[in-house]
Amino acid sequence: MEKSFRNKMSRDNGASKNEVIVMENVTKSYNEGAPALNGVTLHIKKGEFVFIVGDSGSGKSTLIKLLLRELVPSKGTIKVMGYDLARIKRRKIPFFRRKIGVVFQDFRLLKDRNVYENVAFAQRIIMKSNRDIRRNVPSILATVGLAGKYKSKVNELSGGEQQRVALARALVNRPDILLADEPTGNLDPGNTRDIMKLLEQINENGTTVIVVTHNREIVNEMKKRVIKMNKGVIVNDEENGVYIDEDY
Repeated sequence: MEKSFRNKMSRDNGASKNEVIVMENVTKSYNEGAPALNGVTLHIKKGEFVFIVGDSGSGKSTLIKLLLRELVPSKGTIKVMGYDLARIKRRKIPFFRRKIGVVFQDFRLLKDRNVYENVAFAQRIIMKSNRDIRRNVPSILATVGLAGKYKSKVNELSGGEQQRVALARALVNRPDILLADEPTGNLDPGNTRDIMKLLEQINENGTTVIVVTHNREIVNEMKKRVIKMNKGVIVNDEENGVYIDEDY
């Protein structure tokens, strides 16, 4: 399997105009210990749905932070939607991040505001007009199945509903890429499937979706591209893949 995997990586090394994420030989080292990422090469095309899996400490969180430009690589190059993240000017980083929606396991909602205001907040950050906000927020809330909950306070919602609000907030600015970091980690199986169906629908509408998860059952059911990480390297990358438990 290692030989076929290396051959696949070799064939994919040429970047194309259709690729929204291109990482070439990326290493990220901290002050001590083994590198968090070690020579990672990864290409993701526009409109793909990708699972990133692996045990704690495999490098998944570092990878996401690099893609958001919260970190910079120690070696190698990262290009996201044409932005060279090693060379991007600081003043352009907020504009770059507007093209990426992010959903976290712990929702990170504003507890003192209602559903509408949580989603509208993302629009106000990019200085959308009140007219645009009044149009866009109800539309995205309807998309995630919360049209009737816009006045509800966050603490009145179930975990599944809170994650839908987080999704609506991530999507209201129409990002090119959606990064979901353990988006179902705090949800029961029913809500987990509902959120994954929403992510699949979002992907079908053209958004590139990248999901970091430990949920083997969902990964195995959905049969998307699966990237397995271990100790800072990509050890497997398969279309229509499954969650591989073997260590490499």
